[in-house]
Amino acid sequence: MTIQNASQYPPDLLLNLYERMQLIRQFEERVKRLFLEGKMPGTIHQSQGQEASAVGVCAALNADDLITSTHRPHGHALAKGVTPEAMMIELFGKGTGCCKGKGGSMHIGDIDKGMVPAIAIVGGGIPLAAGMALAIKMQGESRVVACFFGDGATNEGAFHEGLNLAAIWSLPVIFVCENNFYGASTAIAKVSRVAHVADRASAYGIRGETVDGNDVLAVYEATRRAADECRRGEGPVLLELLTYRRTGHSRRDPAHYQPKDEQERWFARDPITLLRNTLVDELGDRLDAIDTRIDATIESAIEIARAEPEPTVADLTTDVYTTEITR
Repeated sequence: MTIQNASQYPPDLLLNLYERMQLIRQFEERVKRLFLEGKMPGTIHQSQGQEASAVGVCAALNADDLITSTHRPHGHALAKGVTPEAMMIELFGKGTGCCKGKGGSMHIGDIDKGMVPAIAIVGGGIPLAAGMALAIKMQGESRVVACFFGDGATNEGAFHEGLNLAAIWSLPVIFVCENNFYGASTAIAKVSRVAHVADRASAYGIRGETVDGNDVLAVYEATRRAADECRRGEGPVLLELLTYRRTGHSRRDPAHYQPKDEQERWFARDPITLLRNTLVDELGDRLDAIDTRIDATIESAIEIARAEPEPTVADLTTDVYTTEITR
């Protein structure tokens, strides 16, 4: 399988999309091994199979645009430009990580790259994204906010409240639902009678669109359209990206609830394989060079992370906000 309209795009853009997706895949595969070997603290929620969603969206944004993320944030962070080194240091819990070792996997981010540290509460980033977009609008800026969440978040109150608020004030938010068909282990068909998440946009009077979330170019184009609308004051927009995770909900989940025929159908449309198959005939050598470079980058990040200093006891009281109570 290939992506049909890829010839319309510059080779450098296509290679950049491939490199970013492959970086996410290999980063997460390596991190998974480190966790299973007991060499890394905490826990992880991975996004193998969903790389086209993160990369397609973030590639269509400007550098000063913002994103919010979820408990499954590695792909979003790498797609928005957070470096593998800063992330790996964070995952090892070191004090020089992108969140100073205090965020870990589920709260990773870098505001300097336009990524608010991820929010692990399901749907928690939705009202925050609306608030950020309100600030952007009040300041007269042309930036947009892309808010990532999963299908499980669409039955949370925060989803309805956040979309309604953004709709009535025409805020510049792209609400990005990565619909991988399962909220943890529960199929979306068991908890919603709506055929497509994007159909819910009509309840708020905004535009919704369902997109092939494994076609990185389809995601890229849909996000560009949505971002242009938001910059013109015609937002918000709800994008539903149909995709599929190749792993369980978290590192201890074998995903037995995914039917084998369903897995085979989606795995055959792996987003990285789709793009590689499209490019390999003319750009195969450059693809191989990218793969080699990514392997070296990740191994270097691991070595750097292991050598970084541990947080100190004094770090417990930094970056903490308190209110002084007087009697």
